[in-house]
Amino acid sequence: MLFLSPTRGMLSLEDVAYDILRERSTHADADYKLVVGTDSQLHGNGSVATFVTAIILHRAGRGARYFVHKSIHEHLYSLRQRMFTEAALSLQTSGQLMEQLQSRSQQEAFPISHFPARYSSEWHVEVHLDMGERGETKQWIREIVAWIEANGYEVRIKPDSYGASTVADRYTKH
Repeated sequence: MLFLSPTRGMLSLEDVAYDILRERSTHADADYKLVVGTDSQLHGNGSVATFVTAIILHRAGRGARYFVHKSIHEHLYSLRQRMFTEAALSLQTSGQLMEQLQSRSQQEAFPISHFPARYSSEWHVEVHLDMGERGETKQWIREIVAWIEANGYEVRIKPDSYGASTVADRYTKH
């Protein structure tokens, strides 16, 4: 899985984890939050969708860096399918990222304590969903939020879900 970084170019997920750890070790006293969000856009006859998953490292009060992965999925005929696919891609990416962070932190001996996957006090991980209390997607919010929370992540929906509704959304159209 490759991610585009506006400043570093194409990176593997392992390289994304290394970049995050390097940033974190450079400013070890800063407050960081990891955000993963996915958005999608239908194309063509409405059965092909572009999905973009964004990983955002937000340093409170100091800005953020992000990495995006784009994929094309066919035969998605309903909005419900797209919403659940967005959530699944965010969950998958979050889990793989946490595994890479744990593995890379041990390999590279970064001056950061051990990272237990998902439940780390060192990382504030949020999954951002491009759905809100208004609009067609509201009917699936409780089900999808419960699914993500059951996997150990905090969830944000619109208007607080900038990872999906702003960062990922920007790349679904290009």
